[in-house]
Amino acid sequence: MNVMERHKFVVSLLMQQNRATVAELAQTTGASEMTIRRDLEVLESRGALRRVRGGAVSNLPGGVEPPYAIRAMSGAQAKERLARTVVELLTDGETVALDTGTTAVAIAKAMADRQFTVTPLSLHAAFALSAHPGIHLLMPGGQVRPEELSFYGQTPVQTFKDLCFDTFILGCCGVDPVQGATAYNLEDVQVKRAAVAAAQRVILVATADKLGRAALGRICPMEQIALIVTDAPDDSPVVKELRDHGVEVVHPAGA
Repeated sequence: MNVMERHKFVVSLLMQQNRATVAELAQTTGASEMTIRRDLEVLESRGALRRVRGGAVSNLPGGVEPPYAIRAMSGAQAKERLARTVVELLTDGETVALDTGTTAVAIAKAMADRQFTVTPLSLHAAFALSAHPGIHLLMPGGQVRPEELSFYGQTPVQTFKDLCFDTFILGCCGVDPVQGATAYNLEDVQVKRAAVAAAQRVILVATADKLGRAALGRICPMEQIALIVTDAPDDSPVVKELRDHGVEVVHPAGA
């Protein structure tokens, strides 16, 4: 395993069993114990775990959003496929609000060679969009969350009250047919709600692990979502239930 693969493996294992020893991780990954200790130091600095004598324990309790750096290591290819599918649903010239999160950054990168006016809800997405000459970048302002680099507070909320967008691309923490779209951070929820209200169409993009999950803060009911782009299997019970609620579900090619 390379460094990124080891980090993903360690985080995933700790989320499953909460605790692992250095010796166990070394044996499973094929790395030396010294290398594993360095890995644990890096992951602890990112908030993914807590080192203890002889190993580490998970620092990611249920109901809490994993740190951005950890989420960014997971499912890059799946997020790229979802991003391409989402961008194909947009028409050049559209005004687009783009949500926070790692999938949103993949969408921002996929907008290269297209023509949009985009208001990103995070600096991560803004940095990616700034590299595209066809993008007119309109920033919402406000305070910025550390690491996540998402905008929050009354400034971005007021921005969305003053503007009207063709499409809001929503990337939530959970989507449930009954609970709707949800997120962990309540300050983010307020901005997302304002963006939903400002858009004529809401496209929700979610990896398979988000479906059937509900986080603490409710963003909007399913009735406000025009369609969902997901890589969840078409025959999964959640996808079927979403369609029963009248929601259009779109899959990336090959999903």
